[in-house]
Amino acid sequence: MARKVTYSVSPRINPRDKDATPKFYGHVQASGDISLREMAERIQQTCTVHKSDVFAVLVALEDSITDALQNGEIVRLGDLGSLQIGISSKGALSEDEYDESLIKQARINFRPGSALTGILTNLTFQRVKVKSSKADEEAEEGAGEGV
Repeated sequence: MARKVTYSVSPRINPRDKDATPKFYGHVQASGDISLREMAERIQQTCTVHKSDVFAVLVALEDSITDALQNGEIVRLGDLGSLQIGISSKGALSEDEYDESLIKQARINFRPGSALTGILTNLTFQRVKVKSSKADEEAEEGAGEGV
């Protein structure tokens, strides 16, 4: 079954050529988010496990993933994918000259597995307006009020 992903279009300036005419690019507009509690509720509806048990397992999974990553382990989540710590660093002229001070930052690398990459083949897209920010909404409300 095809799922619709909403997107909007907005102008972007080329950071290397700020005088160039902006180009328009599409970007996904999230339809919301889901908490661990909501995820536990959805999982409960598809199996015989109670929501509180599912929630406890999800919290324990979060803790286990965090601990494993801090221990330098690759976390393999089956067909969902894997997580691993990665680093960005400056280069050294030789292996002996390289030390920890050259590491600029750490990040978490996620490599999607077949369950996630598979969903990308059945997507359809629907264009929507750009979501306005809270400041834009307040400005519109203020403009409508007479002084």
